[in-house]
Amino acid sequence: MIPGLPSLAGDFEVFFVNSVGLPFNSGLLIFLAVFAALIGFGFRYANRTQNQLLHTGMLAFVFILIGYSSYLIVPIRSSFNPTIDENKPDDVLSFVSYLKREQYGDRPLLYGPQFDAQPVDQIEGAPRYVREGDKYVVLERRIENVYASEDKTLLPRLYSNRPGHVSEYQKWVDVQPEVKPSMAQNLSFLLQYQLGHMYWRYFLWNFVGRESDVQQAGVVWPTSTKNGLPQLLADNKARNNFLLLPLLLGGLGLVYQVRRDGRKALVLGLLFGLTGVAIVLYLNQPPIEPRERDYTFVGSFYAFAIWIGLGVLGLHEVLRYLLRTPNLRVATAMVGGFLVPGIMAVEGWNDHDRSGRYSAADSAHNLLNSCAPNAILITFADNDTFPLWYAQEVEGIRRDVRIAVLQYLPTDWHIGQLRRQSYDSAPVALALPQTSYQSGTNDYLPYVANPAVPAVNVQEFMQLLRENSPLLQVQTQSGQELLSYPSDQFYLPIDKDKIKRLGIIPKERESQLVDRMEWSVGKQYLDKSKLVIMDILATNDWQRPVYFANAVAQQEGMGLEPYLQLEGMAYRILPCRNPDPKPQRVGYVARQLTYDSLMNKFAYRSLNNPDVFYDEINRRTLAQYRDKFGQLAQAYLRAGELSKAKEVALRCLQVMPDAAIPYDLYTPELVAPLAAAGEKPRAEEIMDTLTSRTEQALAYYRTHDEQALFEQEIGTNLMTLQRLYQAATDTGDQVRAARVIALAEQYGR
Repeated sequence: MIPGLPSLAGDFEVFFVNSVGLPFNSGLLIFLAVFAALIGFGFRYANRTQNQLLHTGMLAFVFILIGYSSYLIVPIRSSFNPTIDENKPDDVLSFVSYLKREQYGDRPLLYGPQFDAQPVDQIEGAPRYVREGDKYVVLERRIENVYASEDKTLLPRLYSNRPGHVSEYQKWVDVQPEVKPSMAQNLSFLLQYQLGHMYWRYFLWNFVGRESDVQQAGVVWPTSTKNGLPQLLADNKARNNFLLLPLLLGGLGLVYQVRRDGRKALVLGLLFGLTGVAIVLYLNQPPIEPRERDYTFVGSFYAFAIWIGLGVLGLHEVLRYLLRTPNLRVATAMVGGFLVPGIMAVEGWNDHDRSGRYSAADSAHNLLNSCAPNAILITFADNDTFPLWYAQEVEGIRRDVRIAVLQYLPTDWHIGQLRRQSYDSAPVALALPQTSYQSGTNDYLPYVANPAVPAVNVQEFMQLLRENSPLLQVQTQSGQELLSYPSDQFYLPIDKDKIKRLGIIPKERESQLVDRMEWSVGKQYLDKSKLVIMDILATNDWQRPVYFANAVAQQEGMGLEPYLQLEGMAYRILPCRNPDPKPQRVGYVARQLTYDSLMNKFAYRSLNNPDVFYDEINRRTLAQYRDKFGQLAQAYLRAGELSKAKEVALRCLQVMPDAAIPYDLYTPELVAPLAAAGEKPRAEEIMDTLTSRTEQALAYYRTHDEQALFEQEIGTNLMTLQRLYQAATDTGDQVRAARVIALAEQYGR
């Protein structure tokens, strides 16, 4: 109903504009008038015929429309062209695309292909329209794959063919990469993973207990103990044991309602099922998620909480058979009723309390303030972008910095917004016109080798793309014309004299200035996000500083890693090549700039307060501070500035002590600077503490019943051992190095 009605309105709009010749939005207004008339007629007819069922149905329909009318704020807001305007749903057609979540693709639900299916054909799907002149024109048609009927099945749960997903399926079901999964295997994955692990586990978290905040954590039962748990899990504030009482009281409430009023119990049961199990069937979740998804099913938890409330009445009924005195029964039921939420509050308060936690806002301020004036900052995705938007939009912090989101760059709406003025940030200069970035155009450029072109000049490449040059055109098997790239090697010529006049190169790096930047983009394809970044580099001409956020530099550096310079928390692209052929970390460390940021400018509110809870996701993000402190301390150590190295390392331990945020993967970077600067006891304490914790964690996860689910934790701890070994080697501590090697041999793969 919700995407369907706007879709119908969109059909009216296209017909009356394109076929009848009316102005834009006429079809929408006609649809609304007809729709309102039909609703009025339905009520009049129901009233005239005294049809109670039709009248009730019409009321239900209208109330649904009233509830979903809140969605109208989306196109209304978008029509004002705000700075943040995801998908730009400012007309009925783009609004329909927004409601259908078309940019995220789709998943088979009731019937469809499985992961081993190969398409036998492709057909054009629904058109996507844009306004051009006084008409709507078809910008593109989504290509839909066609599969043979024997490759389809009912309830296809094992559907994803993304790299690595088959191995994730194998953790739950015995499937083989080249063998068609059976219906039994699909149902087994549905029951074990999608229902069991990704719903009932979350349900029991809320009403029985939770092991920890580590991803894939299980359920704590009343008989669970902390014996054998690593220290970081045993002392985890998110370890909650509700003693099964909320579940029992909710079950009692369900029985009470069924016996007293079965019809209302059915209604509440529908609410519970449709916001729980039905959501599981609808989402058809893939075999791995980047984070826990318990919030998806919160509606069903609300419904069960109603049964907990009714459980107090049920408890009173049960007490009729045990206690004769009415007042005593009431008092006992009330005590039981207060006991359950009381236990939940006591157990859950410390890991749900957000007071004193400023990490998101401070990290946004720190990242923005790492950038030079009028910078372009390329972020990775939602987690590292939304805090920045908050800081700029709400607090007005560094509105001169333009944020480009890597995962949004393939979309024409985001590229179009980069071309606009945004507060104090000038439009981003791009060589290619917006038509070259429209959806369906240059979504990817295939690699078609040309031996006569050993390397491609990025600036000339952009000019050829702009001209739609025949030199780059290739034809696919389906007859589609695409632009390609002839070599995986790209270069950008550098005017050294101009760079020196701009004064963007630190004095100690002037000898590293190159005549041209060279990098490889790989021999598969060039996607639109990388194309946009190359366009920025080719067109910007070093007038605006261009930075990568940490996640982009570490994961999607595009081959530009030798030209990255760490400044605070951001990596700046500069035409200087890192002299270290194998740097321990991505990027050359600009010592003075990074020192000023980490030591003087950045805010670290409450990171030293052990009473403030930082869950696993927060701890992963905050680990970036230790990473940058460690890189800076190591840079000073290599430069022979031991006092600076010691100062930086001690500052890190001061703002992020182990008692507040436990030592992590990056902490071993502090060991060598501390030991070299006369803080050997402190360095040894870090080594011993982290080695013991890593040993405990590996011993636990390696013997865990569901060891395969904790591969990320195991991998992180093994990497920690590698860095501990490097730290021991750097400090000449053979005893500790030998201990680390023994642990790696014992628990390594």
